[in-house]
Amino acid sequence: MKLLYAVLFCTFLAQGQTPGQSGIQAGWDVSQTLDALSAQASRLKPILEQLTPQQWVSKGAPDTYIKQWRSSQDELGYLVDSAKNLEKQPERLPLALETYFRMQSLEIQLRSLADGVRNYQNPAVGDLLIGVLSENSSNRDKLRQYITDLAVTKEQEFKVVDQEAQRCRGVLSRQPAKPSPTKKQ
Repeated sequence: MKLLYAVLFCTFLAQGQTPGQSGIQAGWDVSQTLDALSAQASRLKPILEQLTPQQWVSKGAPDTYIKQWRSSQDELGYLVDSAKNLEKQPERLPLALETYFRMQSLEIQLRSLADGVRNYQNPAVGDLLIGVLSENSSNRDKLRQYITDLAVTKEQEFKVVDQEAQRCRGVLSRQPAKPSPTKKQ
């Protein structure tokens, strides 16, 4: 394990970087992006709460809007929770991907739901929903860039570890085999 850390440190030095400057955002910057993402997403909650898709059905809307509305509320909670988990462990690529995919899923659902709001409830509320959703686009873009940078960094780290493992295997394979113990008769 010490060898692994030494190899990683040497690799960063060889690249002219220190371990904290590996091409990804600093923890503080990621934290700020995630806080802003969560705050913007939370602004959607009161808008979703004022929607009445049950009444839309009586106006001829498909009842799938009710399911979509409930799913959007759930997805909003999942997104906020996922962002909090990522904020605690920003180096975890699976958490970053989960947060991003949850955000994308919520955006898709809300864009469709906004069409129902415009047609069956109030066009201004539909526009407000899309407007608040769009305000998070810069945070989404920052998160996407962070994921890309994190993936590149993880790939580079894996490459260094793999090269070191190959080097160690080579050293071990060049050592003479130990004689097998002979049995006494």
